[in-house]
Amino acid sequence: MHPLQQAAINLWQAGHYIEAGQLYEQLIELEPEELSHYWHLGLAYLLTEQEAAAQMTWAMAVFEQEQTRPEQTQPDRVNLIETLSLATLLDQEAIRQEAIGADASAWLIRLHLQEIVPDQINNRLHLIRLAVPLNRFDPAWLQDGLIDQLLASPDRPNWDAALALQTAMTLLSHHFPLPEAQSFTEAVLTQVADPALIVAVLTDEAEALDRRSRRSDAGLIAYLVEICLRYESDSPDLLKLLSVQYETLRRYEEAVTTARRYLEACRNLEARLMAIGFLCLRLLKVSGGWTEVRQFFEQQKALINELVATYQPAPDHPLKPALLSFCGFYPYYLHDQPIDYRLSHNQLAQLLQTDICFQAQYHHGLVAPLFQSHLESTSRKLRVGYLARYMIQHSVGWLARWLMQYHDRDQFDIYTYHLHVPEISTFTDRWFVQPVTRSVQFADTYWTRVAQQIQQDKIDILVDLDSITYTETCRVMALKPAPIQVSWLGCDASGLPAIDYFLADPYVLPDHAQSYYAEQIWRLPHTYIAVDGFEVGIPTRRREELNIPRDGIVYFSAQDGRKRHPDTLRLQLQILQAVPHSYLLLKGLADEASLQTACAELAAEVGISFDRLRFLERDPNEVTHRANLSLADVVLDTFPYNGATTTLETLWMGIPIVTKVGQQFVARNSYTMLMNVGVTTGIAWNDREYIEWGIRLGTDLALRQQVATQLRQARRSAPLWNTAEFTRSLEAAYRQMWQIYRDSN
Repeated sequence: MHPLQQAAINLWQAGHYIEAGQLYEQLIELEPEELSHYWHLGLAYLLTEQEAAAQMTWAMAVFEQEQTRPEQTQPDRVNLIETLSLATLLDQEAIRQEAIGADASAWLIRLHLQEIVPDQINNRLHLIRLAVPLNRFDPAWLQDGLIDQLLASPDRPNWDAALALQTAMTLLSHHFPLPEAQSFTEAVLTQVADPALIVAVLTDEAEALDRRSRRSDAGLIAYLVEICLRYESDSPDLLKLLSVQYETLRRYEEAVTTARRYLEACRNLEARLMAIGFLCLRLLKVSGGWTEVRQFFEQQKALINELVATYQPAPDHPLKPALLSFCGFYPYYLHDQPIDYRLSHNQLAQLLQTDICFQAQYHHGLVAPLFQSHLESTSRKLRVGYLARYMIQHSVGWLARWLMQYHDRDQFDIYTYHLHVPEISTFTDRWFVQPVTRSVQFADTYWTRVAQQIQQDKIDILVDLDSITYTETCRVMALKPAPIQVSWLGCDASGLPAIDYFLADPYVLPDHAQSYYAEQIWRLPHTYIAVDGFEVGIPTRRREELNIPRDGIVYFSAQDGRKRHPDTLRLQLQILQAVPHSYLLLKGLADEASLQTACAELAAEVGISFDRLRFLERDPNEVTHRANLSLADVVLDTFPYNGATTTLETLWMGIPIVTKVGQQFVARNSYTMLMNVGVTTGIAWNDREYIEWGIRLGTDLALRQQVATQLRQARRSAPLWNTAEFTRSLEAAYRQMWQIYRDSN
């Protein structure tokens, strides 16, 4: 190799294409018969935006070679060899450019490569794949028979099937549901001989999109999974993923049907437990499924007992913490009998903790509890860590955010640990990153790494904000990376033995609740939750557009469809029957067709006109939802699962609410919130009182105004709206917990 050529290569690798080109010009003078010098010089022109010069250089090289070629040579064969040598160089350079992140350059090279070898199918695929994210793709490329032409190419036996599938995925991810994109995908599928490759590529893409957690991706994910199920029709994982997407798309009947297929595909005990809970959560979105859910609940209790009795740890088969959600979440919607499921839930939680600790020790050499004694560091500030997936624009984020502003930095160091957060949003940064001592973000949720980080940070008190709302946090908590562990906010307690305390207040749990909780219930003096208020937008709804007269009485219920228990809905319709000129507005995610059918049947049973009901779409965001609460004269709470964030928003907007108090945590949220704004009007202890309060508030304008005045005045000093006072109470609890730990060690 000539020294100039090595120097040119070094410059090329460093991205100095002009200087490298100058050396190739010298090499051409020294070695005019060496075609590769011309190829590189033309490529240098191309990479420095001199396309015409590049084409001229390559054409001249071929012309000059033809002029010096002996007459007996075969021109076509020589031209082919020369063309292929240039094509090979361009292909290699395009690969290199893409590897260094220069996708635009890679695309430009492949565009010229297409002119040289127009039938090379892999290059055509690369061209489409690169053009899409560069916004250079034209749907017309896939029209006029181009798909058939592409797949009928003489080069097709040499095509890269995985590349073709990846090109289709890129096209779909940017242009779904463009018909041309789907047509291209279907055409590619007909040419791929290996079904396992199709399923692998499409499943990876669907799962990656699902992890991104964007509602706008649901249609594409569903389409990809539907394709995979053509080849693996009984895959439990695929059926589960598809059902979730159907629900996101509000195709509720299809979500239920697919969830049934998921249950049928599950064979082992643990999988069936998961699938029953999964199906029940979807059935509750479709009115009319309540009887079937009750039957499944009894089946699931028996299966939990069987799992507890037969469990043996297996290194290659860890139990899934999501069992706590799928076995423990839907009963809250079903009935108000906490003792009926909390005890078996605690058994399941204990079993899961045993398995989590076994897996951590077997696979990672971690022995729980992970924490080491922190007693030697009593002179420093207490370190409190908050662990959650949902320190985002979610109920957990809206409610926990204020606390971070008020912690006493002279007494406490505050850490936040964010699970499954690829990037920190503006909301999270403002409320959970900037105000704290340290914030740690985990793009994935590898639980042992999270637990080890908490241990290394020597957190004294670790607070789980998610609990069974997002059970990956349970894996971390089970390893006990901190000496004191607390559950707060995430629906209800997880039941893990590694968690010491569950935060409550004098109202949100009855006095006897400790008998069925594994954690020690720690009751704060006033309220277990406080916020400083809510941002409110501009109303977008008016009574007249809903065909409601100005003097009509509007009852309002804005909850997830799973909370719309038929027994409570019947009570609400009885209130409507007793109050002339009244209307009921229902809003929340549910299957609207089945909900309307159920409401029509109940209305006929109660004896009122179905015309007095209105069904509203969800508002586009939280601030608009709060503003549109101004439609309501009275909010009617759900039971046995009350509102929580929605109740706080109702009270902040000064609107009276009627709530029925039960025994379980989620049946007492509205009760504790009313008590902590100093309002007892609307608190019912049975069905009769619920109806009576609904009628009184609907017919007594003075009473409604009195409650509204009380609620407005409560903003000044009520415990519910005083996060600073709440934080002092919580910090006092943390210090007491720490003292108990010190005294016992």
